[in-house]
Amino acid sequence: MCSIMGFTTGALTAAEAKEFFDRTVSRGPDMSRIEEVPGACLCFHRLAIMGLDESGMQPFALGDDRVVCNGELYGFKAMRDKLKDKYEFHSESDCEIILPMYREFGTDMFAMLDAEFAMIIYDGETHELIAARDPIGIRPLYYGHLSDGCVVFASEPKNLVGLCGDIMPFPPGHYYKDGKFVRYCDLTTVSEYSKDDLDTVCKSIREKLIAAVSKRLCADAPVGFLLSGGLDSSLVCAISAKLLGKKIKTFAIGMDLDPIDLKYARQAAEFIGADHTEVSMTKEQVLASLEDVIKLLGTYDITTIRASIGMYLCCKAIHEQSDVRVLLTGEISDELFGYKYTDFAPSPEAFQQEAKKRVDELHMYDVLRADRCISVNSLEARVPFGDLDFVRYVMSIDPKLKVNSYDMGKYLLRRAFADDHILPDEILWRQKAAFSDAVGHSMVDDLKEYAETVYTDEEFEEGCRKYDYATPFTKESLLYRDIFEKYYPGQARMIKDFWMPNPDWVGSDIKDPSARVLSNYGASGV
Repeated sequence: MCSIMGFTTGALTAAEAKEFFDRTVSRGPDMSRIEEVPGACLCFHRLAIMGLDESGMQPFALGDDRVVCNGELYGFKAMRDKLKDKYEFHSESDCEIILPMYREFGTDMFAMLDAEFAMIIYDGETHELIAARDPIGIRPLYYGHLSDGCVVFASEPKNLVGLCGDIMPFPPGHYYKDGKFVRYCDLTTVSEYSKDDLDTVCKSIREKLIAAVSKRLCADAPVGFLLSGGLDSSLVCAISAKLLGKKIKTFAIGMDLDPIDLKYARQAAEFIGADHTEVSMTKEQVLASLEDVIKLLGTYDITTIRASIGMYLCCKAIHEQSDVRVLLTGEISDELFGYKYTDFAPSPEAFQQEAKKRVDELHMYDVLRADRCISVNSLEARVPFGDLDFVRYVMSIDPKLKVNSYDMGKYLLRRAFADDHILPDEILWRQKAAFSDAVGHSMVDDLKEYAETVYTDEEFEEGCRKYDYATPFTKESLLYRDIFEKYYPGQARMIKDFWMPNPDWVGSDIKDPSARVLSNYGASGV
């Protein structure tokens, strides 16, 4: 990960901006630079992943143009080869191709990128800033306005607290130019479904996921893998081990008393021959880290916070105990192939629209969680299931094939790899378990019990009345909101709402976001 910030000057100087920008130095601890240009300022904290020497430091310059980018641009060498006769390159960094592409293609370049990115370009001719974000929002970007109305962009909302009034997430798949947001890519609106049959669909899923993993293994820094023992992370690890042909480093976490995932992660790691590390966490660690987790996340969402505690503590251990700098994860599979609650979808089209909603909002929930938990520990996240070609294809599959009519969630994904035997059948066909429960059921129970000690019933009722947007509805949710407001006062609208199963569907109209309370959870979390 890296951290970027950019603003048009007037109400803020470079010296004044440093205090705000340095709040995210953990995203890029290797090197920092703040550069003033006529009418604007660009800031960059670097985590060196591609092109490790100083020549890869940003902002990159091309004439009077400048760019800062937090991203990975896959296949950049092919584009560099096309441009090298006209432009001179001075580093091995993927992001050095951005300004030559901007010169050649203008804002059309954003739709050409196979990448996860957030970037700010300074146009030296017009002295304006152009910002853009990848179609899913895997890399974070926020914006607000200074007291004089000038726009400011930054990697995280914590960079903008105390600097801007309203802070909002930069919409994924958009670029900003001339004071307007323009959508350059829409992955989730499908005008016509693919006519591929079941066998062809599974074959394509397999080929596209392998390609997505393969391109994310390219790094000049050491690579590791988060392994929960569930289907998604286990597939990423197994595919990677096969592609690399060597022992990979995997990491798993669980509660000290009742870990569920650890035994499955261990089984998957042994099967693929991984160098596996287990991290154990206690009730005391969970409660002690709660406020720090909410501060680093910038959310009050119950599901996101619960699932972040284990991920944060695991990544903290990786940072402190290993040389790994890049982590591959299994996020974004659920949104595409279904959760436990999407078994209750009343029709295939309802399933499709729920998938669209979840992918469109990912940047506020699971993607936010993975980014913050990993980046605060000076690591970089890569998400194969978020590959643009993969997402575009899965969204195009006829939802009649995607709904759970097989008595097994994510059937297409499981069947796609059934003949490869790269995982034990017990893992490949293991029912979905929620991560925040599978690290140990006691963790969520501990959080709920702690919240009960913080507020009396009267204090809870009074506390909820303070908030007319995303009003808390349990003592746990009030606790999270109160901590959020301590660090992000008045910024609740950064998050659309609480992540909850679809309340309009019979069977998923529940009062707690945990899949454990669903009637179809069964033996998923054992």
